Amino acid sequence: MKQLLIISGKGGTGKTTVAAAFIRLAQAEAYADCDVDAPNLQLAVEQTAAPEKSDFYGMDKAWIDPEVCTACGMCQTACTFHAIKAGEPYEIDPYLCEGCGVCEWICPYSAVMMKPAIAGETKVYRNQHVFSTARLNMGSGNSGKLVTQVKKNLKDAASAPFAVIDGSPGIGCPVIASLSGVDLALIVTEPSLSGLSDLERIEKTARGSGVEIAVCVNKYDINPKMTERIVQYCEKNSIPMVSSIPYDSAAIEAANTGRSIADIKCPARAGVFDAFQQVQLLLE
Repeated sequence: MKQLLIISGKGGTGKTTVAAAFIRLAQAEAYADCDVDAPNLQLAVEQTAAPEKSDFYGMDKAWIDPEVCTACGMCQTACTFHAIKAGEPYEIDPYLCEGCGVCEWICPYSAVMMKPAIAGETKVYRNQHVFSTARLNMGSGNSGKLVTQVKKNLKDAASAPFAVIDGSPGIGCPVIASLSGVDLALIVTEPSLSGLSDLERIEKTARGSGVEIAVCVNKYDINPKMTERIVQYCEKNSIPMVSSIPYDSAAIEAANTGRSIADIKCPARAGVFDAFQQVQLLLE
């Protein structure tokens, strides 16, 4: 299965808009949303079947047995993260607990133990296609591990030759996990100073993972001078530019009605179609 990952150095560049359009244009039988903190690809690609859901377990969390706890306070004193609330018995704040296990180790009465904690939920939709996604619970860690599970679920459920993956914004753990094993990462950027800066960061992250990259400038015509700077940056660093997409209010209307820009006739569709064709050539 060839995997195309669509990423951006920051949120709001149009990454998911481009991903949804590529899914339509490719008539992709397999795709995933790896933005587990705020998944929204399902808003543009409607699902007709109910998902198969599974709990995702991250790191263990501490738990205090109220029948054994004597409220001696040793665990609270030792907790660096201030996750233990005084009382009779003492209690663990799961949002502050980092799962280090110091409280379990220091408790003289063995009242504290580490237990598996649900950190999120994975979903796999099986329609005429396979769609894998997940959501991380508020305050939970292990986002990179959850992204890895999303990609594993996609591979296990689909036998398609090609998959489109909507990645996370930024350069953190979920992005690094998203980059693992993909054939090409398309970076969607915007013509602004922050867009160029974030492009430089995500380029270094992708190259550090050994992944081939290409760049697409979204809303290029709102700042032609910055678009030209991005083009020059890509030329200087031997990064393929796969087209630019104009600003188009029709894209907003499409998103508000649960469609992608590939579903309507508009200037943005022409730009994303050109980008799609060039990406196909890079994947051959």
